[in-house]
Amino acid sequence: MASDRSRRRLFFTGVVGTLIIVTVYLSGGVVAGARSAAHAVVFPFSWAADFVARPVGHLVAGMVNYSDVEEQNKQLRYLLGRETLRADQNALAAQQLRQLSQALHVPVAATLGTLMAQVTAISPTNFSATVTIDKGQDEGVMDGMPVVADGGLVGRIIATSAHTSTLRLLSDVGSVVGATFSNAQASVLISGQGINNPLSVTGIPDTAPVGVGSLLSTDGLQGGLFPPGLPVGRVTKILVNPGASTYGVSLAPTANLNNLAYVDVVLWEPST
Repeated sequence: MASDRSRRRLFFTGVVGTLIIVTVYLSGGVVAGARSAAHAVVFPFSWAADFVARPVGHLVAGMVNYSDVEEQNKQLRYLLGRETLRADQNALAAQQLRQLSQALHVPVAATLGTLMAQVTAISPTNFSATVTIDKGQDEGVMDGMPVVADGGLVGRIIATSAHTSTLRLLSDVGSVVGATFSNAQASVLISGQGINNPLSVTGIPDTAPVGVGSLLSTDGLQGGLFPPGLPVGRVTKILVNPGASTYGVSLAPTANLNNLAYVDVVLWEPST
């Protein structure tokens, strides 16, 4: 009896142990399967969320950085315009130096100092074209000083305060600039005709040969409002009246007057 009881106890123990091992194995498989199933269910949603969130993050970053990029573009346009102006002035100065030295023995003006300023307000109308810059009397800006940008003359200072100044653009109907062609054979007056209109020149002697594309620059005559050699505009159209001894031209400003962000005030006074 005792032997039978021992055998039954041993058999029962073995069955229970086997059941425990099988249960643990099955529970592990179930948990792993549940984990795999949960991953299969959740993964598409997490992928979709990442797919949506990533472009949105780039968009937000782009919006934050857009103003910085725009400001950098303005500064690059300003620097490019300055270099273009410098190249035009150097070429024109070399040509004028040869002509003036041969004809009048008049020395060409030395390179003038400039002060960079930012445009803070634009006030264009059909009759008036002015902008406000962030430099004024305390920075050395004075009434009458020429202003250049984007490869050429843009106008002159007409009013100043402590830290701001008003600039009259070439296109203003009250703007008049004394200029000459590259051949320096005749001085003419360039007049503004309003926003988005070409500059106008009349009374050009028929002895002064001018063609489309000819460059006009400030003449720098004694008592004039501008120093010599600042590019003003290029001829786009020639206006001839039959039988007249003079003719006129239309000019496109050398500088882009509609896209001013930074300018250079030329530290030059008409009285000098």
